[in-house]
Amino acid sequence: MIYRNATLADIPKISALQSMYHVSTISDEDKPNGFVTTLFTEQQFKDIIEKEQGLAIACDDENGDVVVGYAMAASWDFWSAWPLFQHMIQELPNTEYLGQTLSTANSYQYGPICIHKDYRGTNVLPNLFDFSRAQMQRRFPILITFINHINPRSFEAHTRKLGLDVIKSFTFNNNHYYELGYDTGKKIPGTL
Repeated sequence: MIYRNATLADIPKISALQSMYHVSTISDEDKPNGFVTTLFTEQQFKDIIEKEQGLAIACDDENGDVVVGYAMAASWDFWSAWPLFQHMIQELPNTEYLGQTLSTANSYQYGPICIHKDYRGTNVLPNLFDFSRAQMQRRFPILITFINHINPRSFEAHTRKLGLDVIKSFTFNNNHYYELGYDTGKKIPGTL
């Protein structure tokens, strides 16, 4: 398995994986096993690659061409175009984590992460998460993410398998979310 930053050539494969597991297009059979809720265009994938170097991928072949997972991570400035992230940014000064008041300078937004169902329950999640964390650690000490209350598989994976802390719950647009955090200085045990 290869973990690396995505290039522009990877976008069609990332888009195909997103469409398999996005809440609006996922099969009813796959939905209970986790899904992504934010839909990204090819241009937005291009922007996160070029402006943030924030799209990590897992590839299951020696050439790094078969994309089986992706994890997005970027500064709050990148995410500020989306209403949900605008809400989260406004709440940063009212939120404490690791003894600090959160800000756009000391934290970033991680996610979504998407892993092909054939690779769930393997070491792909911790290794992909940790690769992404290590890339962003150079810029930010705190990772922040959110998980919809109706996505228990993602919640369990992030809290039990990866060790993210629940900071609080919040509601936006009639959806209920957990806000979670992680110290980017902490490597996930057992990862590459």
